[in-house]
Amino acid sequence: MKPLISPLLGLSILIASSLTTAASTEIEFDISGRIGAELQLFNQNGRYEGQNYKANVSMFVEPTFTWQWNNGYDAAVITPFFRVDQQDSKRSHVDLREGYWLHVADTWELKLGVAQVFWGVTEFQHLSDVINQTDFVEDIDGEDKLGQPLLKLSLVRDMGIFDVYILPGFREQTSAGSHGRFRLPIVIDNDDATYESSQKDKHVDVVLRWSHSTGPFDLGAYVFKGTNREAVLNSQLEGSELKLVPYYTQMTQVGGDLQYTSGNWLWKAEGIWRNTKEHTLRATQTGFEYTFYGIANSAIDMGMLAEYSWDSDREKSSRLFQNDLSIGVRFGMNDVQSTEVLMGLTYDLDYHSTSFGLEASRRLGNSWKLSLDARIFNANDKEDPLYTIDDDNYIRLTLERYF
Repeated sequence: MKPLISPLLGLSILIASSLTTAASTEIEFDISGRIGAELQLFNQNGRYEGQNYKANVSMFVEPTFTWQWNNGYDAAVITPFFRVDQQDSKRSHVDLREGYWLHVADTWELKLGVAQVFWGVTEFQHLSDVINQTDFVEDIDGEDKLGQPLLKLSLVRDMGIFDVYILPGFREQTSAGSHGRFRLPIVIDNDDATYESSQKDKHVDVVLRWSHSTGPFDLGAYVFKGTNREAVLNSQLEGSELKLVPYYTQMTQVGGDLQYTSGNWLWKAEGIWRNTKEHTLRATQTGFEYTFYGIANSAIDMGMLAEYSWDSDREKSSRLFQNDLSIGVRFGMNDVQSTEVLMGLTYDLDYHSTSFGLEASRRLGNSWKLSLDARIFNANDKEDPLYTIDDDNYIRLTLERYF
């Protein structure tokens, strides 16, 4: 018997019971979401063939359809995402970010479908975030995620919340095409991805997580067993063309996150231990944030951030954060337009490269939002993973309408 058959039979009974109840009660329906346009401006042409442009335009829409019934104890949510990109055909894509049924009880919660799950407390890197696959064609900061098929059971107890995840199916990383920016010198061929598991992308992953808030502490810990979200890239010659083919290993990963609040201070830490058949990885992200409230007798808050990233592979790592120091400043204007600004600089202590980022946003009226993002890279060592995107400095303007 397949691992999911028995749970799905029970869930089918629960869903049928909920829909029967919904048929005899009032169903509340709501549509919300956002639609927008994005302009990317690069300071120079790209380093690789196909990147001979300095501007790129794209448009996107992300609606959310919500149904609630049974006095709010049951809900269904569907959030598709669509983007059309001028230059990169791989960035023109469609994804189901979320599409799930949720049932909430007094001491437990059940979710079935496609969903997004976020874990982590640090600012510059989220080591703990392991459920969803990264959507790298959206942005290189790792914040955008693909929807993940899952079955989640949450149990609320005095000593914390216990979550059990069953993940029936794997999503491969997205990556830029030959005309896209922020890519490696050789294009990644996701269509021919290979797997350690004989079940390939049908492997069923399992995650157990505990989280708890007590006094000034917010704690989380988990064990993940399944397909590694990060691919090993193997070069392969097809005719006269060289391409990179992703290989996804099986892994066991133990991770945790901690946040301690003391007055104006936030102390943060994330760490993972990952074991595969051929490799063991340890990585940490630690730091703090100190906030000055109402600076100069104004409504403006200013937060100072500092974090350190460490990876046991160091120079052998393909990860951007392997021995890096990051500092930043965050401004919250606390005005009616919800103006926010975040700036950060990361310095690689091994390769002596730097990466500067700026994120700013402001509401325009009740329904519009204007965002400005900028990235400046400076890498001279060809062994540095950042070197591959050293020519991709950019400014991005995004205008969104919320409905």
